[in-house]
Amino acid sequence: MNFAVLQFPASNCDQDAVHILRNVLGHSARLVWHKEASLGDTDAVIIPGGFSYGDYLRTGAIARFSPIMQAVQNFAGQGGPVLGICNGFQILCEAGMLPGALIRNRSLQFRCEHVFLKTKSNDSPFTNQIPADKLLRIPIAHGEGCYFADETTLARLDASQQVLWHYVNAKGEPTEQSNPNGSLQNIAGICNESRNVAGLMPHPERAGEGLLGSADGRLIFESLIHYLESKAQPASGPRT
Repeated sequence: MNFAVLQFPASNCDQDAVHILRNVLGHSARLVWHKEASLGDTDAVIIPGGFSYGDYLRTGAIARFSPIMQAVQNFAGQGGPVLGICNGFQILCEAGMLPGALIRNRSLQFRCEHVFLKTKSNDSPFTNQIPADKLLRIPIAHGEGCYFADETTLARLDASQQVLWHYVNAKGEPTEQSNPNGSLQNIAGICNESRNVAGLMPHPERAGEGLLGSADGRLIFESLIHYLESKAQPASGPRT
């Protein structure tokens, strides 16, 4: 599979994403500079973490106007899968490709630690290989990771099973103490109504190998790869 990993000024997790896709999982991954107008030959897009444009104005607010984002919107509009991680999640919300917004952490402090995630819906390209009872231990590193949306949007997300991950404790409980940033309803990641665009604040690319302290993040990328491989297989016709 071919992955396009976007690169903005001040992206800092782009190389991590390329590493896990190329060197850990054995697929093609290449960097696409933000000034490009085309994604080229790609099966999926990763918008990585970092501090695009120095987080001026708001996180992701300037990156959404980069030329490459029009190509990303067109790609997603045709059903192509797009995954935004941390700053990538912020960019997708700013671009209107995901509902809601990411605002300043409740503590007003930058949080850098491991958290536990509980997968709420396995029916998506990003979660289909995650066992139902599996808690993911994945690091976060953000100052503006508090997910916020109005009550109508939250109700719609819940009804449509668009919430993919919640922050939980080691027992799988969505407590206030397990919520690192104050996100409403302990939301850590969501998808769009079509389920082909997703964003999450934790960094699965930083949890792809045991030597990093957790390999749980691989399950998210393996889910995406499984989805792409399933789509690529020709439908079997009737036997003659």
